[in-house]
Amino acid sequence: MAEPGGTLSNMPDSSELLTGEAVALDVQSTSFILRAAGAILDFLQTVVLAGAFFWLLFVLAGQGVIDQSAIAAFSTSIIVFCCVVVPTAVETLSHGRSLGKLAIGARIVRDDGGASGFRHAFIRALTGFLEIYMTLGGVAALTGLLSTRSKRLGDMLAGTYAQQERVPRVTEPVFGMPPALASWAELADVARMPDRLSRRIAQFLKQAPKLTPATRARLAQDLAAEASAWVSPVPLVDPETFLYAVAAARRDREYVAHLLERERLARIQPVLTGRPHGFPDR
Repeated sequence: MAEPGGTLSNMPDSSELLTGEAVALDVQSTSFILRAAGAILDFLQTVVLAGAFFWLLFVLAGQGVIDQSAIAAFSTSIIVFCCVVVPTAVETLSHGRSLGKLAIGARIVRDDGGASGFRHAFIRALTGFLEIYMTLGGVAALTGLLSTRSKRLGDMLAGTYAQQERVPRVTEPVFGMPPALASWAELADVARMPDRLSRRIAQFLKQAPKLTPATRARLAQDLAAEASAWVSPVPLVDPETFLYAVAAARRDREYVAHLLERERLARIQPVLTGRPHGFPDR
């Protein structure tokens, strides 16, 4: 990732995931606060479910349907079912999602980014009984605060982490033609500019507000000098205004060319999809 100073950082990023083709993917792990909120929702869900089963158990025991000596065995079965079986089944069938994770927009995935399975869900649920229910979340909170991806102990044993899926939508900025260069844009030749240089200019204009003034001026000067060799005529404006004008001119002309291409395809569509002249309709 390019830094404001124009250099490349060689420091590894824990949120960077490498695919089998050595392509780096920027994934975002769920923060500790969101994971805690999701865990509280899952904990309350388990308490409500277990409370309903225990109420039914005591009602049946009071009516004599269940023997008093079997209450302890049924109680243990309820705890295991609500704290281990249900979370395992929910995460396995929903591919890493639960009620709490749906609320915070997260999903449990493997460390390599793949979907988690039954083994991962079972290890997480079994460990979660000790670190969440037996300690009221104390062990899970401690390990989550100390780990880089807010992993709890079950995630470390299962090789998983919580990936944030509900990320804010990125709105790409739209650059208009500077009013002072409107007449220049009608006659300027910008089509010869290489696509790679055009993408670098667009990336600079998108990141320019985040750069320091000195870095912004230096990069604008370098890109304008490089782009001047492919633009004719070159307007007498400051480098950044020149880059805005070039980017807007190329975008507008590419959009017009795209519309013309669609019109031509729509005009010849009957010829491409129709039958040859005189061919029988069988």
